[in-house]
Amino acid sequence: MPTYEFKCKKCRHLFERFLPITDNSKIGCPICGNDSERLISSGAGLIFKGSGFYITDYRKPQKPEKTTDEKSK
Repeated sequence: MPTYEFKCKKCRHLFERFLPITDNSKIGCPICGNDSERLISSGAGLIFKGSGFYITDYRKPQKPEKTTDEKSK
């Protein structure tokens, strides 16, 4: 479930709620109980871990650096 940010229309209190995407119900302010509006937020950053992503599976392998003995030749 995503986290949504809300702002009270009366007291301007900011708060967050975990809600299903399909939830369209009115959310009351936890401070004064009046209606609040859902804000557009930046969301969370994505972290890709494991196999199946470009960085781990499809990128060309880096060439190993030459050692000091190989550089002197």
